[in-house]
Amino acid sequence: MIRVLVADDHKLVREGLKQILGAAADVQVAGEAANGDEALALAKANDYDLALLDMSMPGLAGIELIKRLKLEKPALRLLVLSMHGEQQYAARALKAGASGYLTKDSAAEQLLRAIRKVAAGGVHISEAAAASLVEGGGAHGALSDREFQVLRMLAGGHGPTEIADLLNLSVKTVSTHKARILQKLGLGSTAELVRYAIENGLLEG
Repeated sequence: MIRVLVADDHKLVREGLKQILGAAADVQVAGEAANGDEALALAKANDYDLALLDMSMPGLAGIELIKRLKLEKPALRLLVLSMHGEQQYAARALKAGASGYLTKDSAAEQLLRAIRKVAAGGVHISEAAAASLVEGGGAHGALSDREFQVLRMLAGGHGPTEIADLLNLSVKTVSTHKARILQKLGLGSTAELVRYAIENGLLEG
C-alpha cells in the first residue's frame, strides 16, 4: 500500500484527489495539508511513502518546501502536482529533490501511474519537460532559486517592500536580487522583466 500525503490549499482539489486515489486498491491518502507548513509538520510526525505537493500554497511552498521535506525526511518521495507548465518548473523541482512533476490538467490514470512510478523509486517527467532540462530551460535557468522567486513576485505586481515583508528579507537584499535578475536576463527595466515573465509563462498562478 502506498501511503500518500496530499498537500494543496484548495479543498476541492484535495477532495478530488482523495476520490481519484481512493479508487485505487494500492494507494491510500494517509494525510492532507492545506499549506506547506502543515505538510512539513505532518511529514515530520508521520511516515508516508509519497507526498503529492502543489507548487503554490500559502506560507512555505514550492522549491523551499521541497528542500525542507527532503531535509527532514530524505526517504520521502515527492511528486509535484502543479498548474504551472513543466518546462518552467520541472527542472527546479527535480533539482531541489522532487522525483516527479505533473500538471493539474493530467488525466487520473496518468496521476496514478506517476504515483506508482515515483513510489517505486522512479522519476516521472514528460518528454517535453525532459527536453527543456537538457536545453537548460531558457535564460532564467541561470537564476538562483531565490532570484527566480523574486522574479515571479516582481512580475506578479509585488513591489520590493512587499516582497521583502513576504520573504523576510531586507528591501536592500530584494533590490540586489532585482539588479542581478535584470543583469542575468539582459533586461533594462521592470516592464521588460514583466514582458519576459509573460512570454516564458513564469507568472504566479
